[in-house]
Amino acid sequence: MDSRIKELIDLNFGKYTSISEAAYEYLFDNYHLKKCLAREMIVESGNRAKYFYFVLSGVQALYLLNEKGEKVILGFSFQNSVSGAFDSFISGKPSHFFLEALTPSEMIGITKSKFDELFERFPEFYRWRAHFMEEILLGRISREVEMMTLSAKERFDAFIKRCPPELLQIPQKYLASYLSMKPETFSRLRALRD
Repeated sequence: MDSRIKELIDLNFGKYTSISEAAYEYLFDNYHLKKCLAREMIVESGNRAKYFYFVLSGVQALYLLNEKGEKVILGFSFQNSVSGAFDSFISGKPSHFFLEALTPSEMIGITKSKFDELFERFPEFYRWRAHFMEEILLGRISREVEMMTLSAKERFDAFIKRCPPELLQIPQKYLASYLSMKPETFSRLRALRD
C-alpha cells in the first residue's frame, strides 16, 4: 500500500469516518493514478469528467472562458485537496468548465461508478459525503460574500491569510482572476506586503 496514497485517503476521508481495511483495499483496487505536465488540460468544457480526483501534488485551476475568451478562475485544487469538474462528474453531462494543471501534478482518481459503489459498499462514507457537501456550500457562500462586500485589498488580504504556499508560486494572473481584479492590482497589493 503506497503510504502517500494512504495518507491522502486518511486526510480526506479519515477526519469524518473510520476507514476499514476492506475500504482501504477497495480504494486501492479502484484508483487511477494521473500524472500531468504543467499546462495540461485535465477536463475540457464540453467533455465529460470521468474522475473525482484527490491531489497528491501540484496545482490545478477550474475555470470558464468569458465572452472575450479570457479565463475566469473559479477555484484551485492543490496537494491534499480534491479536484475535478464536479458539475459533469455528478450529472454525467458535459462539463461547463475547464480543469487545467497549472504545475506538474499527480492525482489519484476514481470513476463515478466506483465512487458510487464505495458508498453502497461502505455506508459509513456517507458521513464524509455530507461533510464534504457542507464544506463546499459554506466555502461558496463565504467566497460570494467576500466578492460582494470586500474591497480589492480586503479580498487580497483574506486570500493571502488562507492561501497555501503553493498557490503563491503560480502566475499572478490566475490569482488576480480568482479575486476578480486586474493583474496590475494584484501585483501592486502583493508588492505592498513584501
